Amino acid sequence: MKISRLLQTGIAVLILAVGGPLAAAEDLLKIEAGIAPRRLARGQEGKIILKVRLKKGIAVSALPAFTIEVEGGPDLVFSKNFFTGSDLVLTRVEIDGKDCLDLQAPIEIPFTVGPKARRGVYVLRGRVKFFAFDLDGKWCMKSSTKFSTAYSTWAVPVRTDETVRLKFRKQG
Repeated sequence: MKISRLLQTGIAVLILAVGGPLAAAEDLLKIEAGIAPRRLARGQEGKIILKVRLKKGIAVSALPAFTIEVEGGPDLVFSKNFFTGSDLVLTRVEIDGKDCLDLQAPIEIPFTVGPKARRGVYVLRGRVKFFAFDLDGKWCMKSSTKFSTAYSTWAVPVRTDETVRLKFRKQG
């Protein structure tokens, strides 16, 4: 009985010591996601806009790589399915001799709506993988945070100024 109580106490102390930062991993980095423009037509270009909010006293390391994974559906076409901080040309800053990312500006990821996009309302999902640390230097951890945002597509191709002029000329 005494051994099991000692083991239980040891596990509880370990959970509190290590699990404190781990339990708060979701609170370290919060992401507000959006798509511009919100309504998209076939062939139209758009962008995902991610606003990253860090908990006070936390920084995100530039290395190992800060990665954004996008679960692209059949209607949105991305140049690839994941993007690193260097792909997105994120600004680096040095904090106490450590190479960190400056995440105050919104992160933009371009895409194009596919030529066979179906009309409807959809949800774009993704995940940000990062390596965060406490500015006091007490701990560091690798974690990830998910994001999602809604968008809608039209089944008509995007209209450019040229197509409008040509149509007007034919009618006139």
